[in-house]
Amino acid sequence: MTVPVARLDAMPAAEAAELLASCCGASRWVAEMLGRRPFGDRDTVLSAAQLVWEIMEEPDWREAFSHHPRIGDQSGALPQTARGAAWSAGEQSGMDSAAANLKDEMAAVNREYEAKFGYIYIVCAAGRGAEELLALARARLGNDPRTELRTATREQEKIMLLRLERLLQ
Repeated sequence: MTVPVARLDAMPAAEAAELLASCCGASRWVAEMLGRRPFGDRDTVLSAAQLVWEIMEEPDWREAFSHHPRIGDQSGALPQTARGAAWSAGEQSGMDSAAANLKDEMAAVNREYEAKFGYIYIVCAAGRGAEELLALARARLGNDPRTELRTATREQEKIMLLRLERLLQ
């Protein structure tokens, strides 16, 4: 289901918040976006989303990450909306047909990543196969914590924008 921008602008805050939370689980991001309504058009929504993301801080980023399932899993540490869960499943569909050993390797890399950085491996998985997702995770394990946090926040922003575009199509 898509939502016209005019409807997003006019709907009650709680309903709009649920739609926005399906795009990004950071509660501060959702609140900031609600405060910027009415948007008027799709480009303004997308621009606002990026501007608001830029003012977020580490606790906001980590909150957003925590709503995503690990690559290869179905649920995150914090619940997603039904729409967000469906989008996550579709975005990670490249893992669905992976061989069992590849899924096991991904699970091991997920654990190693979390132990090193303190949050899940966040990547815009849409259109990527299991081998690519695993290779990206392994490569990112070589990052220092500061570099990786910047990388993860950019990946979260990609996911957020992709989902907003799907919502507003």
